[in-house]
Amino acid sequence: MPQISLYIDEKTLKKVKSAATQQNLSISKWVAEQIKAKINPEYTADFKNLFGSTKNSVFQDPVELSSRMDFVRAKF
Repeated sequence: MPQISLYIDEKTLKKVKSAATQQNLSISKWVAEQIKAKINPEYTADFKNLFGSTKNSVFQDPVELSSRMDFVRAKF
């Protein structure tokens, strides 16, 4: 498998180590997953289940307007 080298500052390395540790991954595996996610973003398997899952009144189908409210179009 190909390898790459990264040059990063100590502050960033500490954050990378912390994130990898939180996910129980090696630094290499964590960085590889971050690169893959950035290059080829994917939604989680449950993402599509979110649609229609809220009952908030803000998320309602809009009222369909009558075509009579449309402007007369100019003929060319």
